[in-house]
Amino acid sequence: MLHYPWIAYSDDIEIHPLFDGLKGDPFFVDLSPNSPYFDQIDVRDQPAFQRLLDKAMQGHSWGVSAYLENREMLLGTTPQFSGGKRFFHLGLDVILPRGTPVHAPLAAIVAEAGYEAGDGNYGGYVLLRHEGTAFEPFYTLYGHLAKDRLPAEGQQIEAGEAFARIGDFHENGYWFFHVHFQVITQAGLDAGFKLKGDCTAEQLTRIDHWCPSPLPLFRK
Repeated sequence: MLHYPWIAYSDDIEIHPLFDGLKGDPFFVDLSPNSPYFDQIDVRDQPAFQRLLDKAMQGHSWGVSAYLENREMLLGTTPQFSGGKRFFHLGLDVILPRGTPVHAPLAAIVAEAGYEAGDGNYGGYVLLRHEGTAFEPFYTLYGHLAKDRLPAEGQQIEAGEAFARIGDFHENGYWFFHVHFQVITQAGLDAGFKLKGDCTAEQLTRIDHWCPSPLPLFRK
């Protein structure tokens, strides 16, 4: 049986887009310590950052922000990250308007769905478990969702089915409008990465074992 990410190269496994109708190239949003945005706004003033993004993204219908990006400037003022120096981003952020439906890349069972309160946290989130005859089971995590549009735990989700929506500030952990898309292996779940979207510099040497790149699972 194939392990993730090798399923992306199998002719027997169809991976569906997370979002319907993405057009054109994405706008890349730099959230590293060298980002030009942090000279223009308070990093925790997310409505101001959203307005800045809306202006910068004119001509682009969607955007992305990177996997394994160092986000010390963005997260360093947030106790849940700064205390453990968890600054390296474990997901792909896909930037789209609030209310945009999120679709399952593969058939899944909802392993968990809930709400993580507090600024800087996930807000509404969903953890999907993917298993099939052609590959070893693994999980995908989606954060910053609308809390009143979450699926039920144990619910079966078909490949390509919409199961959640991107949330607003009051329900998404007080972040700009996007979904955090992360892959977690069973080893990663066992190591405590279920709701950890960032890691320390020391953990980077093994992060591919726990939370490998989600890019092979992302389809436009």
